[in-house]
Amino acid sequence: MRPITLASTLTLLIAGSIYALEPGPPPNPPPATPVPATIEIAEGPFMATFESLQTYKCPDWFRDAKLGFWGIVGPESLPESGDWNARHMYVEGHPQYKFHVEHYGHPSTFGYKDLLPLWKLDKFDPDRLMGLYKNAGAKYFCVLANHHDNWDNWNSKYHRWNSVNVGPGKDVVGLWAKAARKHGLRFGVTEHLGRSYSWFNTNKGQDKKGPYAGVPYDGHDPKYADLYFPPHDDTSASYPKNPPEWWPRQWFYRTRDLIDTYKPDLVYTDGAVPFGEVGRALIAHFYNANVAWHGGKLEAVYNLKDWGRHSDTGEYVDGIGIQDVERGALKGIKEQPWQTDTCIGDWFYKSGLHYKPARMVVCMLADIVSKNGNLLLNIPLKHDGSIDAEEEKVLADMADWIKVNGDAIYGTRPWQIFGEGPHTTGGGHFNEGQYGRMTAKDIRFTTKDEKLYAVVLGWPDDGKVVIRSLAMTAEIRNEIKNVRLLGHGEKLQFAQNAEGLSIMLPEQKPCEHAFALKISGRDLKPVPVPAHTFVVTPDKDGVLVAQAVDAEIHGNSPQYESGGGKDNIGYWGNANDYVSWKVKLSAPGTYEIHVAYSCQNGAEGSEYTVAVGEQSITATSRPTGSWATFASEKIGVLKLEKAGDFVLSVKPKTPPAWKVIGLKSVTLRPTP
Repeated sequence: MRPITLASTLTLLIAGSIYALEPGPPPNPPPATPVPATIEIAEGPFMATFESLQTYKCPDWFRDAKLGFWGIVGPESLPESGDWNARHMYVEGHPQYKFHVEHYGHPSTFGYKDLLPLWKLDKFDPDRLMGLYKNAGAKYFCVLANHHDNWDNWNSKYHRWNSVNVGPGKDVVGLWAKAARKHGLRFGVTEHLGRSYSWFNTNKGQDKKGPYAGVPYDGHDPKYADLYFPPHDDTSASYPKNPPEWWPRQWFYRTRDLIDTYKPDLVYTDGAVPFGEVGRALIAHFYNANVAWHGGKLEAVYNLKDWGRHSDTGEYVDGIGIQDVERGALKGIKEQPWQTDTCIGDWFYKSGLHYKPARMVVCMLADIVSKNGNLLLNIPLKHDGSIDAEEEKVLADMADWIKVNGDAIYGTRPWQIFGEGPHTTGGGHFNEGQYGRMTAKDIRFTTKDEKLYAVVLGWPDDGKVVIRSLAMTAEIRNEIKNVRLLGHGEKLQFAQNAEGLSIMLPEQKPCEHAFALKISGRDLKPVPVPAHTFVVTPDKDGVLVAQAVDAEIHGNSPQYESGGGKDNIGYWGNANDYVSWKVKLSAPGTYEIHVAYSCQNGAEGSEYTVAVGEQSITATSRPTGSWATFASEKIGVLKLEKAGDFVLSVKPKTPPAWKVIGLKSVTLRPTP
């Protein structure tokens, strides 16, 4: 299809609403102040060396806060098509390239510079949003100051391409800062600028086929070199491999301007320390400036990711700041505080995307806090600065939960172990899928004021909780004096033996998602609990049902969903990810394979393979009506020559034969 030609007014359909966009002439903001030729930092106790930065001590406010919210919005939000639009709109064949060509025009004639003035942010109400975040439990708030698209969300002194000069005409960072401080929240900024020089260089490309083959994209126009960068070959998504001398200086001074102007409590760099000594100088400047702002007391938090001491994503040495884990968690308790950053959907708003439910967020929060971490949660904003009804529902559900259980979260410290139960988490970045699978058997511990809190990540069907770590043995007595359920006024009945601490719960739940027990005792120590291995076994008739909640998830995209009619593995967008169960079959023979799943009308056609050991069968999804409407389908039979232990798996066929399904269960039914 040949690209459309822009008229004087472009009508764009986004998420069911029609907006009249007037492209107008390309923007030409006023010149920026030249960047100084040398790196200068504020005077103070910190120097630009790892040894000096490792004297850093985390302030108590961050250790006590536990939960922060993040507002990500920028020009990349305009198409409401998810992450990395500024890069992908210049990648021929990418869905965001196709969207751009269809709705705006070809990037040789209508590029990112032309999108910038169309971003208006005309429904932005940071004061209202901050009230929602605070009500949902936020103790600090962070704003996206810039992303990899070389755009600044404030009146940037050293960069003319910013939200005051072009587009909204608003100081986005300043408006967020004012709202956060009005509501009593600590304020932070996140900068993602360092890798722009390479990440955004796709704008120098050109189509390889079609009517515009060989026509350079608009990134070649020298008039916009300060937005698109001068010509170079590096198009990696990481920090530039050999940046020109001026780029680290510009990164430093733009970020220093951000810090000096808004005096944030927290600064987040998307990666490890970039640009060697220049990156370390920025951290030292922030710490020294923060000490001066607070009368000699360090209140600063600098988040950075642990991508390794020397790598393409910068340098990292533990102790120079607060370790950040993207969309994941650590395996166990860390002595130093740390942080997970994640999102309920894509980082940038994506129309039609279903979000992580509040239950999954609550499980994440409890697990992360039990390991001495904080959770920073992004609620992506629509292009106009608002959030949608489903996002507001997540915030309202979190508010209901935190009002009951906040005492088990805020101001707490880890116990001697972080928890017990069958579902483990951790291992670094991009491993959060397990949080959708937590059940009443998963328990996380925190401590405060000589009390032990046990956050149980589900309500047991039999009304009884057994905490195996609090058993009474000959070596460990664990005298329990009192057990209370937060949100419930009466004492609970409990008993203790070598199997654990058994607690009878009231008939009425105090809240949804998870609940917290406040335990008083003397010299409480954890009893070692054997690792849990869950094996699915047949019923008395030989029928084996492998349910979604018990699946082992391989990869990051599949997540267990519950509530609202759902009890399935969803969000399964990556065809390289799969799920499996350990199963024990009591007899050989022929088994019918039944798969229960949901598939919204129009999303059918996903091919997948069900395997039991070496035997497998392939099927294709059919529409069931909605993602919350399930149907069971017999997909065929498998003959198993022996009984015993097997791995049962469901694996997608590679794209384009895979879209997504909501997998509820796989049943193996013996034939007569």
